[in-house]
Amino acid sequence: MASLSLHLSSTTPFVPRATPLNLRTRTEKSFSIRSQSAPVLSQDDLKKLAADKAVESVKSGMVLGLGTGSTAAFVVDKLGQLLSTGQLSNIIGIPTSKRTQEQAASLNIPLTTLDLHPHIDLAIDGADEVDPNLDLVKGRGGALLREKMVEAASSSFIVVADDSKLVSGLGGSGLAMPVEVVQFCWKYNLVRLEDLFKELGCEAKLRLAGDGSEKPYVTDNGNYIVDLYFKNPIKDGFAAGKEISAMEGVVEHGLFLGMATSVIIAGKTGVEIMTK
Repeated sequence: MASLSLHLSSTTPFVPRATPLNLRTRTEKSFSIRSQSAPVLSQDDLKKLAADKAVESVKSGMVLGLGTGSTAAFVVDKLGQLLSTGQLSNIIGIPTSKRTQEQAASLNIPLTTLDLHPHIDLAIDGADEVDPNLDLVKGRGGALLREKMVEAASSSFIVVADDSKLVSGLGGSGLAMPVEVVQFCWKYNLVRLEDLFKELGCEAKLRLAGDGSEKPYVTDNGNYIVDLYFKNPIKDGFAAGKEISAMEGVVEHGLFLGMATSVIIAGKTGVEIMTK
């Protein structure tokens, strides 16, 4: 790993690589971290700082994938600000959730769909876990299907997260790795998913709406989410993803493998940019 110190006041934009990625194979690659020192700030301040850094890669005329989550919301806010002041123009966004669509529309960001714009220049989104290979767990916000569709169609994908999301292996945080499933016979798939990873001490739970009731959480696509909690990290993410996807009734899983071009990490002392 190479390390290069930068100053936060630098105006040199970070330009992500747009090299096509093969999602079927994995090669171990070293990545560099370029650190930027900063005063100690609140978590939201750091997220905003990282989001602003990611937005430096946005150019007028781009088609953008707009992520979902607390950090991605700062990205959308910044894009709206730059459009309103004329610093950006002619950009068009593809939102990854209904709530991102509502936020972007409120900021007068022009929106479109993958149907009309199947090739996206750049996507910016958050992540729930980031491993040393820049593989990710995403979808704790419930938008994993649309996120994966949009980000897979993007030439470049910048991830923005805080340093608590760094893990040595996916599933290592002990928090949820989501799997979106159809409502029909969801319990059947919950049992099968838990059994698939029993050697990793996996516990599978149906995600609830979180409104105090026992109603299941329903995604924007009308599906349920089964959250997998691992006592031990997943050993082979690609193999795990393949086995999950092979189950009838599984719509999508939260393993985002080989997709990130770069990851911008917000920490208590500043921002790090991780690249392959």
